[in-house]
Parts: sequence; structure tokens; C-alpha cells
Amino acid sequence: MSSTPRIGIIGGSGLYQMEGLELLEERHVETPYGDPSDAFLIGRLNGSEVVFLARHGRGHKYNPSEINFRANIWGMKKLGVEWIVSVSAVGSLQAEIVPGHMVVIDQFIDRTKARHATFFEKGIVAHVAFGHPVCDALRGMLLDAANEANATVHDGGTYVCMEGPAFSTKAESELYRSWGARVVGMTNLPEAKLAREAEISYATLAMSTDYDCWHPDHDDVTVDAVIAVMQKNTATAQRILSAVVPKIEAFEGPAPESNALQGAIFTPPSAISADVAERLRPIIGKYLV
Repeated sequence: MSSTPRIGIIGGSGLYQMEGLELLEERHVETPYGDPSDAFLIGRLNGSEVVFLARHGRGHKYNPSEINFRANIWGMKKLGVEWIVSVSAVGSLQAEIVPGHMVVIDQFIDRTKARHATFFEKGIVAHVAFGHPVCDALRGMLLDAANEANATVHDGGTYVCMEGPAFSTKAESELYRSWGARVVGMTNLPEAKLAREAEISYATLAMSTDYDCWHPDHDDVTVDAVIAVMQKNTATAQRILSAVVPKIEAFEGPAPESNALQGAIFTPPSAISADVAERLRPIIGKYLV
């Protein structure tokens, strides 16, 4: 198998069952932050090496507040991942984003309150630039892949990341709409922040499963209808992933966020303890030499 670029895919376990994917091994990674959500599944997709992780664990065992985001991203970095495509189910906040549509988002709003969203604490401080939280190059590749897969895709939009696991109140939903946000979900912002700190280029493929509770017809949506949309979304996401992986492989040069920590670490190397250095070695090792 090739060593670079390593491409990570985080999403539901349904993504594993796609045409052209050959699973080669399960890799259990020990991290300083505890266990990741599941084993990392390493395989080939249309000839390219990929690393899959079930965000909620196989069987959907962990609610959004329970996901060990730091362990998940640290594990991806330890495995050599340079790019992460995050596939996420979301609620639509705008009428034009119909259930079944895809959104390649470009901004986030953080409404979480119980998440660990940084590696830099307890002996080390860094402040990464996060004004543009999504890798533009990877976002462009996802848009091209979605079009090739004949998906209905929306270019850009803000993802409101709420705590959950309960869905929004109607007042919250209307507030998010007044901000101009396009979708609401519960998982991607901690991932995006940690991926940036880990110098991994990250982008989100948001799959609209339903209108959030703002929509006047929301109560008319049945469980069967939502499940049907989710199944359709998974099939569409599989086609997009199959199309985007060769584009990532063909990218020339290092991943765009591979030096995101340059100038961001405020703690001088002389003040970083051996324990901290060892904990973060996969992430900051090149800055300690």
C-alpha cells in the first residue's frame, strides 16, 4: 500500500459497504485521550488507500456528546492521515436545501458546551488560525465529485454545531435561520478544530435528512420517510467518495493545512515538558527538533 497521501473518511458505518472498496485490516490505535469511537478500517477504494472511522461506533453506540473527538483525530494523525472527508447527517435550515440534497459547507458556528476541542492544554498553548475552517482545496474536490456523481449539491453554507442529543427547539431553529445558517448538526465542529490543530486538511459533506423543526410541515415527516432519505443519502455519499478519492490522490504537493501550526504554538520548546511532548508527538514532533 502507498504511504502518502493517506485519506481519512469519518462518517456512518454504512459508508463501508460501497462498490470498489476493499477492506484490508482493522487497526486499533491507543491514544493519550482514551479509545477512539471504533477500530480504524484500512482499505483501498478504487486503488487508493483510505482509512475509515465510524464516528458513533459501529452500531451507533455513542451520542454526539460522548464521541471521543480527540482520540479519533489523534488516531488519524498517528496513522499518517493528511486529508479527512467528514460525512455528516444534518437538518436543513433553508427551504432550498431539500432532504436528500448535499451541502459542501464552508463555515461553522459553535453552539456546543460539553466538548473537548483542543489538543493544546495542560502545559502547552497554541492558537491556530480558524477564520476559514474548511480546506478550500478539498472543498473544491468534493464539489466536483458531487457533480460527477449527479448529486444535488449546494456550494457553501454555515453549519451550526449544537450540543444535542435532543434536537433544536423551534425558537433555536428560527434563531439559526435568522443568522443565515444553512444546516444544523451535532458533530463536525470539534472534528474541524482538532483536524486543523493536527495539520490535517478537512472538509464536510453534509447530507440533509430532514427540515429542522422550523418547517411548517415538519410534523408530517414519518420515521419511515426519514430512514428512506438517509438510505438515499448514504448511497449518494458513497458515489461522491468514490469520485473524490482519486482527486485527492492526484493533488500535487503537501496537503494545504500541513503547516497550520507554524507560528501558532506560543509555548517555547524549552518550556514543553517531556510528558507533553510525548503526548503530542504525532502532531508537534516536527516543531520540537
